[in-house]
Amino acid sequence: MKRRIVQVFSLFLHNGYLVFPFTKTLYTGPLKGFCAPGLNCYSCPASLFSCPLGVLQNILSALKILKWQTLIAPFLYLLGFFLFFGLTLGRFICGWVCPFGFLQDLIYKIPFLKRKITFPWRTQKYLKHLVLIGLVFWVPLTFQNEIGYGILGFCKFLCPAGTLEAGYLNLILTSELWDYIGRLFYFKTLFLLGVMILVLVDYRFFCKNLCPLGLIYGLFNKFSFLRFKIDVDRCTRCKACEKICPVDIYPLEEPNSVECIRCLNCVKICPHHAIHIEKGDFNRVIPSGCFK
Repeated sequence: MKRRIVQVFSLFLHNGYLVFPFTKTLYTGPLKGFCAPGLNCYSCPASLFSCPLGVLQNILSALKILKWQTLIAPFLYLLGFFLFFGLTLGRFICGWVCPFGFLQDLIYKIPFLKRKITFPWRTQKYLKHLVLIGLVFWVPLTFQNEIGYGILGFCKFLCPAGTLEAGYLNLILTSELWDYIGRLFYFKTLFLLGVMILVLVDYRFFCKNLCPLGLIYGLFNKFSFLRFKIDVDRCTRCKACEKICPVDIYPLEEPNSVECIRCLNCVKICPHHAIHIEKGDFNRVIPSGCFK
């Protein structure tokens, strides 16, 4: 219940420009100069903040036409942003803060066939590495549009959050945009529908297998302020934690895996209280009583 409250609060924090149905414009105020930690499109009419993946791609794309010296300030800001959220929370952001993650949680609650979708040799876990390297980094640095600006690969070709939040909401607000729909938008719509179906069947399929932002945060899991530690003396290897883990991790072996979204289900379910937060100060933010 507490996690849901945090997710709802975060949803409205990311998307707090609630007058957009009346103004029919994007929010362009001072908050748009800052990033919010979750996957939430800059061009969503309700969005108050920028998307860190969008900012990263824009910096890389601008290298095509601007001197690198002019990009030092935004680069340092973005680097500080990722270091701050990565080292303090890691993928806790995915489990508790990200609006698109919250949407996936709600979709999975719909009664339907549920099963784990796996690829040969568990290669699906590496798809998000390809998305990060290929679409977020390689495409903006390699390809350019007609004015010489790099192409925002992930935003332009794949991002389902952008298709849903920016694409369709703006089409509803501005009917003239229907005249500009092309094959790429139809492709992204099909991809969005595919992701929604996969999320309906397999919990957080996009987070686990495709999200480059989650991968960036996950790289900090082993070093972040919020880390898990296993008390091996208490652990009986009952595997209750493995059975309840939504991202298919065995916490005894990988308590701080890149894949862990810090939902804290394992902390709550462990009958012997063998899994706990290593940094005791974090208990002041989330008291241990919350999980009892």
